[in-house]
Amino acid sequence: MPRVRTKSPAHQSPTPAPVEAHRLAVAMIQALIPLGLPSVEDALRQEVLALAGPRYTHGDGRPAIARWGSQAGSVFLADPQVPIQVPRVRNRATNTEVPLATYAHLQTPRAQDIGLFRRVLGGLSCRDYEGAAEAVPEAFGLTTSSVSRRFVRASAKALQTLHERRHDDAEWLVLLLDGKSFADDHVVIALGVTTTGETRILGLVQTATEKKRACNAFLRELLERGFQTPAGLLVVLDGTKGLSAAVREVFGERVPIQRCQWHKRENVLSYLPKTHHARWRRKLQAAYAKATYSEAQRALRQLVKELEQNNASAVRSLVEGREETLTLHRLDVFTKLGISFKTTNLIERVMARVEAKTYRITRWRTSDQKQRWCAATLLETEQQFRKVKGHQHLGLLQAALRGKLSSPLAAA
Repeated sequence: MPRVRTKSPAHQSPTPAPVEAHRLAVAMIQALIPLGLPSVEDALRQEVLALAGPRYTHGDGRPAIARWGSQAGSVFLADPQVPIQVPRVRNRATNTEVPLATYAHLQTPRAQDIGLFRRVLGGLSCRDYEGAAEAVPEAFGLTTSSVSRRFVRASAKALQTLHERRHDDAEWLVLLLDGKSFADDHVVIALGVTTTGETRILGLVQTATEKKRACNAFLRELLERGFQTPAGLLVVLDGTKGLSAAVREVFGERVPIQRCQWHKRENVLSYLPKTHHARWRRKLQAAYAKATYSEAQRALRQLVKELEQNNASAVRSLVEGREETLTLHRLDVFTKLGISFKTTNLIERVMARVEAKTYRITRWRTSDQKQRWCAATLLETEQQFRKVKGHQHLGLLQAALRGKLSSPLAAA
């Protein structure tokens, strides 16, 4: 295949500046552990060649810059610090050492805390880290206390980021709230979905239960940090009364709330004998899967009549908040967006990942430690988020929210 050459503009050099070229090389080197060590040596040789010219040549226009042997040194490749022989270059005219840009960049452990942070979150015990250092020859390794201190720094920064970052860089359309158990404590997590379908962890609050007062303050803090909803707002909850009351007080009585259908179904089943669970789970799923509001409402009313003959407590559970489980149906967007917003599964999946990363911890010392770990794993998990399923139909939800509910609230 013929090579294509492009002509550089007259005001630009045909090759990148040495410093920028070295920075690019450094970035590539640090991404190629454990192949980085030979690359470091080659990058240093190339920089010496650029400064002092080819070896054993004279009169090449740079007589003042000369090679000056080498000395012992070390560089950071991700986490490990690796010993190497560093070539020296000297300016004979001024009798001073010429620093090598490549070596200077590799002297600082670039993003070292972040690299270690991700490995600890991945399940690597701090006490096992020294033996599991990167497989680079003669790596120095790190001590347990060093790893612990660095993880505290990185996780504290993650907690600060989660508590302080602004949200006015996007327009928000859906807010999901759920309370989860974490390290024998309770945290309420807020997950936001933008008008274009991106998801983000908005924040967390540690609370004994999902009390109205604590959740109210938490939601008002989100507003102060720029949680803007010009296109309207749909709130998805698990049905807890404290969360629901806080949402109504902060966002208004008429804010549409979609109550998690999964939680409602499991609440109803909890009143029935286990031998009946499979049959009633299928019936409830079939009722909620109806495409229109009228069809779903009719199917649920029929189930209420059937349950009245068997279990009055199950009936009360099904009737309580039933209309909020049909909010997407009333907005006429269930067939397009029900897969993402009929339950709190978006948050459930996030917390499952958090638990997978923290289940090895058997001793929690302080509340700060719990919040740091929870915030750190949430932000780490957030990097893997994708747009919600059905995001291309969010315009329908915006239109429905502008017109409020497509049908009035029916009596339970």
